[in-house]
Amino acid sequence: MATSVIMPALEMAQETGLLVRWLKQDGESVTKGEPLMEIETDKVTLEIEAIASGTLGGVLAKEGDVIPVGRTIAWILAAGETPPASAASPTPAAPAFPPASVEVSPVARKIAAENGVNLGAVQPAGRRIEKADVLAFMAARQPTPSPARLTPASPKARRMAAEDGLELATLQGSGPQGAVLAADVLAAKGTGGQANKPEGVGSVWRIMAERTTASWTSVPHFYLVREVDATALVKGRQDLAAEVEKQSGVRLTYTDLLVRLLGFALAKHPHLNAAWEQSAIRWNREINVSLAVAVEDGLVAPVIPGVDRLSLGEIAARRKDLVERAGSRRLRPADVEGGTFTLSNLGMYGVDAFNAIINAPQAAILAVGRIAERVVAVAGQPAVRPTILLSLSCDHRVVDGARGAQFLDELSSLIENPWRSLL
Repeated sequence: MATSVIMPALEMAQETGLLVRWLKQDGESVTKGEPLMEIETDKVTLEIEAIASGTLGGVLAKEGDVIPVGRTIAWILAAGETPPASAASPTPAAPAFPPASVEVSPVARKIAAENGVNLGAVQPAGRRIEKADVLAFMAARQPTPSPARLTPASPKARRMAAEDGLELATLQGSGPQGAVLAADVLAAKGTGGQANKPEGVGSVWRIMAERTTASWTSVPHFYLVREVDATALVKGRQDLAAEVEKQSGVRLTYTDLLVRLLGFALAKHPHLNAAWEQSAIRWNREINVSLAVAVEDGLVAPVIPGVDRLSLGEIAARRKDLVERAGSRRLRPADVEGGTFTLSNLGMYGVDAFNAIINAPQAAILAVGRIAERVVAVAGQPAVRPTILLSLSCDHRVVDGARGAQFLDELSSLIENPWRSLL
């Protein structure tokens, strides 16, 4: 029996997904567990594996299409099978209005009217037609002859362009086959309505650009900077490295040590582990540290959950696994979900200090520079000590200056005397 290939739901609130590319072609054999296609959502781009073995057939979606979650886009066929007849059967004409028994939300009715959508053709996912149902229908239907509809674009980009009075036909898209994405609309707003197509920009970079732009323009950032004596941290790594590597088989890094110390400090300062959502503070029960990881085509932030409950060896093993899978584009949606605080360490690149953009809706991000020998005052005399520069970026809606300073003081004390938490 033919196995349906559908657009998967990779996130809780996901309504559509962008088909970046097929990794197998129509008529090509596939093996269960083998990468079949590449999908992009608002947060992550990843490969989707085949759920059965056979031959890929009846492909209904092309690269660059924005497809509603749950819709069949192809089949995996056994030997001698053909795609189901329903794949090519025409859709009967739909009535101009939905049955009287079907309710329509005001927002859905407004969007349908603005875009000429026939509500009688929209199939609701629940008991009434909602905004998501209309958007899904718009993404799947054939474009009308108007220039705006002929321009390939994601539903989010169409909505943003309409809100800002921009003509999609005038924008250069950076998506597959020139599709206009939300990041292109944001770029056009800053260039008088004309956006140039970036050269060599991949989907991971586009997602990063969109999320950092949204955070920078909507989150009230402030920064706290502190230089910390790292003598004990350096010695701690030297003393613990052999034992951690023996237990976990992983080389201990300063990032691992800082993640463990962050777990201890965040437990004492819940404001720094909170988030700003729907005009209110959301308190997080878990302490899940996101790691800013540079990959070939952008930046991703996989999450180490429950760092306050993990040993150094467990943190090191999970960090190594996440970084390796990020570099090979094998992160799963769960790997980037649930972060409550972000650590960005550029010390390995020789950077002394920098300010980082908050990974919204999180309340803060810690930017860490290199450990270097610097001249400092010790008991009133100049001395050379290994020090580290920390820069804490805070969302002023969640954290005020005093709370941010108290957290940074706690973390600094732990770095200067790490044994009480590391042991």
